[in-house]
Amino acid sequence: MQKFDLLIIGGGMVGLTLALATRKLTDLSVAIVDSQPIQPLDSEPELRVSAINAASQNIFQQLDVWQDMLDSRGQTYHQMHVWDKAGYGKLNFTDERLDAEQLGFILENKVVRNALWQKAEQDAGIAFFTEEKITNLAFGDTEVFAAFSQQPPITAKLVVGADGANSWLRQQLDVGMAFRDYNHHAMVATVKCSQGHQDTAWQVFLPTGPLAFLPLYQHPEHSQQLCSIVWSSAPEDIARLKRLSCEQFNREITAACDGKLGTVELISELQSYPLTMRLAHDFYYKKAVLIGDAAHTIHPLAGQGVNLGLIDAVALAETLAELTSSGRAITDEAALKAYARWRKSDASEMIAAMEAIKQVFASRTDAIDTPLQVLRGIGMSLIDAATPVKDGLIKQALGYKGKMPSLAKAQR
Repeated sequence: MQKFDLLIIGGGMVGLTLALATRKLTDLSVAIVDSQPIQPLDSEPELRVSAINAASQNIFQQLDVWQDMLDSRGQTYHQMHVWDKAGYGKLNFTDERLDAEQLGFILENKVVRNALWQKAEQDAGIAFFTEEKITNLAFGDTEVFAAFSQQPPITAKLVVGADGANSWLRQQLDVGMAFRDYNHHAMVATVKCSQGHQDTAWQVFLPTGPLAFLPLYQHPEHSQQLCSIVWSSAPEDIARLKRLSCEQFNREITAACDGKLGTVELISELQSYPLTMRLAHDFYYKKAVLIGDAAHTIHPLAGQGVNLGLIDAVALAETLAELTSSGRAITDEAALKAYARWRKSDASEMIAAMEAIKQVFASRTDAIDTPLQVLRGIGMSLIDAATPVKDGLIKQALGYKGKMPSLAKAQR
């Protein structure tokens, strides 16, 4: 029977980051269970992308995978332009005022996962189990026993659920959830914009929900004209959009963004998925920890979900490093409970912020003179003119706020 210190269920971006960070900071042995190995990149962009902020960039740099990601295909953005379709409010953010070369990067999820997986495969202290899923977990006094249907079981001192929003581990532990249906679906696709993305992340708040244009890498055929869209709206509205012909869709999305990116043309399929807020009651239970989407999910309107999960991962790795360096067990209850309080507090704060923004823009009217929309426009204009406030918002978007793990801090 193979024995490990740490068992990670889920080999996505967050689980792999935990494995690499743990190995960087400790000599702990790690097992990763995931039945979906990486796949080569297609010639066209993947539909699911992530906005990687400065804190996450620092993490990837210290794990020695960042350059591999950029060499694969990544895109910087230097500005963010946000405006209210049903009003006159707007916000413009730029990296020029801050000590930053860019506001962030847009990377396809597959690019990030492939680089992390390939790095982990090079580490003899990380073992992959990709043939089967775990069928049963048993918690003993000192170990967790993980059983498969065919291959021999393995044991670990601590198990971590990084297995997504519908976490199998969370269900096995019977951990309760705070849950709220946003009554929104997110539709993702790749579009071509005749005026190019201009190294800018664009977001318009429509009466039905936010629509974001995220700049994609310089495609050999389309130069800097490709964007990944995330269009959030009521399920029936997303269903209507998916029924449109390409020509009808192109007209509607071009009108939705006020022509700021020129003529917008759909060049991929459309995919959609429901949006739900989830917050686990406990991030730590028995000899198990939940991280990333297994612990919390938020509305994607600010693009912070992945970044929040990556902080979970390195914060846990640093907690384990502190325990091993002081001679304590990595299952130390006091330390893991402190970690859980920290990460749950950050997740709760982010969930509240996303809810506040969503509610402010929740009006479903196209009129521009309602009291709420007038106040909204005035508020956005005041923020846009208030330099210290804007700088603070940009620093939060970069990930530089509150308590941060060392691996997420910029190295001078």
